[in-house]
Amino acid sequence: MVRRRRTIAGMSLAVVRSRSLVGFEAPEVAVEVHLANGLPSFTLVGLAETEVKESRERVRAALLHSGLGFPHNRRVTVNLAPADLPKESGRFDLPMAIGILAASGVIDAARLDGIEFAGELSLAGDLRPIRGALALGLALRRAGGARTLVLPAESAAAAAQVGTLDIRGARHLAEVVQSLLPGDEGLALPRAAPAAATSLVPGPDLSDVRGQAAAKRALEIAAAGAHALLLVGPPGTGKSMLAQRLAPLLPPMDEEEALASAALLGLAGAAADAVAFGRRPVRAPHHSASAVALVGGGSPPRPGEISLAHGGVLFLDELPEFSRSALEALREPLEVGAITIARAARRATFPASFQFVAAMNPCPCGWLGAPARGGRACRCTPDAIARYQSRLSGPLLDRIDLQVEVLAVPPEELLGLPDGEPSAVVAARVAAARERQLGRQGVPNARLDPAGVDALAVEPAATQFLVQAAARLGWSSRRVHRTLKVARTIADLAGADRVAVIHVAEALQYGRVLAGR
Repeated sequence: MVRRRRTIAGMSLAVVRSRSLVGFEAPEVAVEVHLANGLPSFTLVGLAETEVKESRERVRAALLHSGLGFPHNRRVTVNLAPADLPKESGRFDLPMAIGILAASGVIDAARLDGIEFAGELSLAGDLRPIRGALALGLALRRAGGARTLVLPAESAAAAAQVGTLDIRGARHLAEVVQSLLPGDEGLALPRAAPAAATSLVPGPDLSDVRGQAAAKRALEIAAAGAHALLLVGPPGTGKSMLAQRLAPLLPPMDEEEALASAALLGLAGAAADAVAFGRRPVRAPHHSASAVALVGGGSPPRPGEISLAHGGVLFLDELPEFSRSALEALREPLEVGAITIARAARRATFPASFQFVAAMNPCPCGWLGAPARGGRACRCTPDAIARYQSRLSGPLLDRIDLQVEVLAVPPEELLGLPDGEPSAVVAARVAAARERQLGRQGVPNARLDPAGVDALAVEPAATQFLVQAAARLGWSSRRVHRTLKVARTIADLAGADRVAVIHVAEALQYGRVLAGR
């Protein structure tokens, strides 16, 4: 929205609405343009980063090359309010140019009510895509969606994924100005159509995995209840193969999840149409990734791998090889489904509700527990094994609901085994169990808070059995609660209304599998 231009003794003021980016949020920014008599200058204030300050030269050149002129004989002051909100990138080029034209009287300010602008300008006046366009659309919808949002054409296609919004796209500054000149009522720019989503390609199928019945069962439970999963076993037993088949078992993303996932990818600079709605993202960073790469950071803060996996799967192979700081940074998002990045100048929160799956060897050489064939027997000392496994802290392991051993299958048995169940069959059971959970409590079992766990229908015998087992194993209260959540998921897969002893007994089998951990 642009307020009516006010003129007082040779001075004029126009206010154009735009939006900044602070983490996943896009707060409103008022671009105030003031023209006054005096020594010609172009001053920009309002806690602007370097790329925003450089907008002065881009805006000046874009206006001149578009044949719109620039008030060289006036003192131009642009204020980005609120003053204490950091502003970054070239997204304020377009609102600044529109504000200068409105303050100069080229554009009738009354035609600009209810419009927001964002876009970077080239020196020739072309509109270039901006980062985080979908996040701007989501923020506008949260604010009521009453305004029209004008963006560069490519960015408008991304923001148009948010339904019910009036998104307009343009390729040149002159197009925007021409659409605002006197003539027909309304904004004469074409409405943006949503970016075409990439086609869904079938993922790897669970039927490719032969044997490993216990690991495949754990995979199904993890998918049904959104539980974190750790696969432990020697090299070549199929840990990575199993982890790669988790995403196809998950239910399709709903609109809110798809929009949030695509918006986070946009904040990271990924192409707007890189995600098909309904496809859950899968992120598998290398074990050399730093804590910042995993959780996000930088200036301005950008999402890390855990946020880019929001709504999908985060797979960490060779888990103990990640740095200790990177692993410990996973504890908060695994618990609350979000990550807050705090810096001296700003604070940003990103969604990080992902399905966590990890794989690791049981010892440094990897052959602990494997058949002693071909000289591959484990020769690690007990101290070396303990040091290797202790790279995973107790609090982190407490947050991994399912821990299962993936044993080596002898070649003569492997070749004779039939194909496993197709992913589609398992996914149907997962979807039915997930529907039961959402209908009962509104969230998957893994996301239940303590009050939700206490409200679960558990048979008295099952409660007593769990309490005795926990006392014998020395489990923490968090571990007890997580085991009860797993048992509830097993009951949901079986279609049972109450958690019975048999469900708790199976859940206990997926406790810690690391020796002495």
